[in-house]
Amino acid sequence: MSPTRPTVSTWFRPRSAWLASVLVAGVLTFHAVVPNRVGRLGSLLETFLPWLGLAVPVLAGVALVRRSPIVLTTVLPPLAAWLALFGGLLLPRSDGAYDLTAVQHNVSDTNPDPAGTARTLLGADADLIALEEVTPSHAREFTAALDYPHHAVMGTVGLWSRYPLTGVRAVDIRPTGVGTDWNRGLRATAATPSGAVAVYVAHLPSVRLGPGFGTARRDESAALLGRALDAERLPDVILLGDLNSTVDDRGLDPVRAHLSAPREGLAFSWPASFPLARIDQILARDATVTRIWTLPDTGSDHVPVAARIRL
Repeated sequence: MSPTRPTVSTWFRPRSAWLASVLVAGVLTFHAVVPNRVGRLGSLLETFLPWLGLAVPVLAGVALVRRSPIVLTTVLPPLAAWLALFGGLLLPRSDGAYDLTAVQHNVSDTNPDPAGTARTLLGADADLIALEEVTPSHAREFTAALDYPHHAVMGTVGLWSRYPLTGVRAVDIRPTGVGTDWNRGLRATAATPSGAVAVYVAHLPSVRLGPGFGTARRDESAALLGRALDAERLPDVILLGDLNSTVDDRGLDPVRAHLSAPREGLAFSWPASFPLARIDQILARDATVTRIWTLPDTGSDHVPVAARIRL
């Protein structure tokens, strides 16, 4: 005699719904305890952490199917946990007082239309524009199209500024085994009307999804960037970059130890076809990113992000 298989209604019982509810709420609240030793599962979870909020409409749908007020209450634990983590990012806010606007964009080294990309970026009326995957030919095209008075390019990263730039130098964030021709970090001092600001542009190594979540090179590069930020002597610091990491991912902890994240706005930037995460970051020290948002698609696999910053 064959064992009885669970029916669809079995999974919709209050006990099963409550189990799912508590599990999701627990993972949201205690995501930091999910281990990274096996397949970097903790980092993978934290990269897409906001999407666990989809459990709320799923549980609400289960309640409607069963017409069960008891099941409907199962939305409360994950909803409360999600709002505690991300609710503040959704609050409507005006620009308020700010001192400058910055744009961050990985333009893609196969960008077919640098001039068109530049026009999109100019729409933000930014004081600082940081770009990654800038090829030598694209660097010339972006410089001409953006027409900013000051700019600096190191390797494949560049900074265009309305304010004078001094102290421009490369920042070595090369992971082990990478040659000296790999240059994805720069640092410059921008002489803004509010005072000198250290501006960093960085492009951390990509991660790989395979057997596990391949973040070793990115994490090593993030640690090197963290050391550079720790050694920075100017109090006001802005970091613009494709960090291949969300601010929730513990792999970015060496950087987050020195910089604060935006107070509002999800601004998912990757992949451009259906953005799932913000891996393009605008972070600050002794300054506040008061608002962050995305700009229109440029044909890259990332969409640009822009931010207001109060110094």
